[in-house]
Amino acid sequence: NMATSCRSVQSAGHVLYRCSVYLHQASRRFSESNDKGWFRSLFVHKVDARKDAHSNLLSKKETSNLYKIQFHNVKPECLDEYNNLEAEVQRRLHQDQDFPCEVVGSWNIWYGEQDQAVHLWRYRGGYPALTDCLQKLRVNKEYLEFRKERAKMLISRQNQLLLEFSFWNEPLPRKGPNLYELRTYNLKPGTMLEWGNRWARAIKHRQENNEAVGGFFSQIGDLYVVHHLWAYESLQSREETRNSAWQKEGWDVNVYYTVPLVRSMESRLMIPTKSSPLQ
Repeated sequence: NMATSCRSVQSAGHVLYRCSVYLHQASRRFSESNDKGWFRSLFVHKVDARKDAHSNLLSKKETSNLYKIQFHNVKPECLDEYNNLEAEVQRRLHQDQDFPCEVVGSWNIWYGEQDQAVHLWRYRGGYPALTDCLQKLRVNKEYLEFRKERAKMLISRQNQLLLEFSFWNEPLPRKGPNLYELRTYNLKPGTMLEWGNRWARAIKHRQENNEAVGGFFSQIGDLYVVHHLWAYESLQSREETRNSAWQKEGWDVNVYYTVPLVRSMESRLMIPTKSSPLQ
């Protein structure tokens, strides 16, 4: 009859409800006790089994070079005077063997943030060389006067300490004229090792025209930042070189796997100053 049918339906519904509660509790216990559960594996990045800092795994072992990159926002009316002042200071530092530093390249931004100067410095000897250089500059009267004069020309400034990727060539002076592109990638935390592994295989696709100048990652300053420095003969050469990479097997795979690692990116087109070793 109708009453019996209703009781049967209610009883069956009660059993199904209890079963669903039991399964829910069991699945929670399983996921909490099993760190390799399938659900967690969808979201948790598998970490390399090696236990070491990214800087040790990705940087060059045969050198102890440390790099500093400077971004100076210059008052528009002071840019020429600023370039001349920087060139003179760089020349004097190069001539003085007591300072274990050298400028790798100096540029003015052509496309990107206007009236901005970029300088890349190398400290041969790593952090001790940097410390030695800073201590000497603090008591150098000429340099202190230079800083005072330069401060009148600046709106703001920023710097980062960098290491170079092991799979990139060391930046060396080159003849010009060249147009330089600094591509800056802000990565998601925890993805630097994967980025390095992918680019170590992909860099061969970007060596055809000797366009790869240097690759660096930040150690102090904004973290998880990567800088790739490229050189081209012209804007047309840049377009042709970048397009040709897509014709090489494996380049598309590198782009596919590295794009999800990036939070933001920026491209600066730069013109070398007259005193820059990279022309």
